Parts: sequence; C-alpha cells; structure tokens
Amino acid sequence: MKSILITGGTGTLGHGLTKELLRRGVERICIVSRNEKAQSDMRRLFDDPRLRFFIGDVRDRWDLTRHMQGCDAVIHAAALKRIEVGLYSPFEMIKTNILGSHNVVEAARDAGVQKTILVSTDKAFEPVNLYGNSKAAAEKLFYGANEHYDKYCRYACVRYGNVWCSNGSVAPLWKSILASGGRPLITDPECTRFFMLLTEAVDFVLEGLEKMEGGETFIPELPAYRLGDLAEAMLHGPWMNWFQETGLPKHEKLHESMEDGKCSRDARRMTIEELRAQL
Repeated sequence: MKSILITGGTGTLGHGLTKELLRRGVERICIVSRNEKAQSDMRRLFDDPRLRFFIGDVRDRWDLTRHMQGCDAVIHAAALKRIEVGLYSPFEMIKTNILGSHNVVEAARDAGVQKTILVSTDKAFEPVNLYGNSKAAAEKLFYGANEHYDKYCRYACVRYGNVWCSNGSVAPLWKSILASGGRPLITDPECTRFFMLLTEAVDFVLEGLEKMEGGETFIPELPAYRLGDLAEAMLHGPWMNWFQETGLPKHEKLHESMEDGKCSRDARRMTIEELRAQL
C-alpha cells in the first residue's frame, strides 16, 4: 500500500501508526483530525514530506471523500471515547462514533479505497454504556458494507482493550494526580482490564489491514491487570491511604471481554512487578 489515511490521526494510536508506516516506507500518509494544535505539534515532531495534514471531521462525508482520493487504505481511529461524554452529551457521541463511521464507510466507497479498517474496543462486546454501544454499531456498519458495496472496497474491524498509557488512560492519570499531591479515584480494586502496549496495537492494526478480505473482526490474545495491583505498583506499597475507592458505577464493568471466552477476569494476570516495570 502506497497511500494510507488515518482518521483521528493525531491521537496516541495515530502517532504510533505514523511512526511505523514511515519506517515501512509508505509513500503518503494522510492525517485527518479536528485539532489544529495537535496537527502542528505532530508536523514538527515527524518533519517528513510524506505526511499530509487535513483539518477535518468524520461528521463531514464530503470532506472525507475528498481527502481519501488516491488512498489505498483507511484506518478509522477517530472516536469520542470518554464514558462521561456518552452520559452528558450522548448525541455528540452518536454523531461522531456512529454517523461518523457511516460517513467513513460511504466516503471510502466513493473514493474507491480498497481496504478500510475500524479500530474498535472491548467495550463494544456486550456493551453497558453508550460508548460501547456506539462502537458496536460502528462495527455493524463496517460488516454490513461488505454485503452492499462492490467487493473492490473491503471493510473489517480490530477490537482490543485500552492502549497502555494512551491519552486519558488510567496509569498516566493516576501518576499525574499522585505527583500533584492528590488522591486518585479507584472504582473497585478488583476490576481487571486488558494490557496492550502501543507498539503491539500498531502492529496488530497493520497486520489486520494486510490480512483482511472483508468482514473480519481481528482480536488479539492479551494479558490483564487488576486495578488494585496497578495502584500498589505505583506506590511501592499498600494503596488504601492514597486512593479514594468510589465503587463501580452502573456504566462500567468489573471485567471486560473482547468476545466469548476472552474475558479480562480469566486472562493471564500481570504481576505487580510486571506493572511496575511498565510505569
């Protein structure tokens, strides 16, 4: 593939994908996102003429179609991911995660893109909040596109847990609060979540993009960690005096699953020493 477009390309995954695609010699990488400051920072960071930056929004199908012209593949990573956004601004999440994904599907078809892959989440499996439901709907849009459009344009999904230390994730958030003298919130120390490094996520997405024939859901084998163990790893000792336990809200799960038989409760449990080595 010579030309690849990444929606939400200024995010953590977009940075990782861009670094690896440049290393692999891709001739043209198009970054589409809404944040001009993030694009300016990314342009300076990579300083490579193979990158093209477009201020754009997945809510605008016609803009997407124009930006996708000449692209061989699209990686759809743009999404509203904060659980509270789904609680307090639900239609904004619907417009980006569902209607925006529909726009990506349609724009890729109109531009003649050969492969389009959706970056989904474990929260899309048996969802309990709007974020998970919106990503589950996006997956269905991608699957359905393979039945309705010319087989020249193919669509697939990757589904995995949160990327370790990505923007807004638990580890950097807790570290920042502790460094400022605050007490981080911990919902339930028995919660378990999947663990995946950024480099692993990048390789997995690109492997799915290479292998896809249309309609697949690619799901990795991942270890998991317990939130109480992560808190202890950060403090080098008992966490109870440093964290505020809030109890698990209704819109979150005690354990996440990526599909039947792949639950974070049953995955290989990372030790406190393993977690500490990643901090």
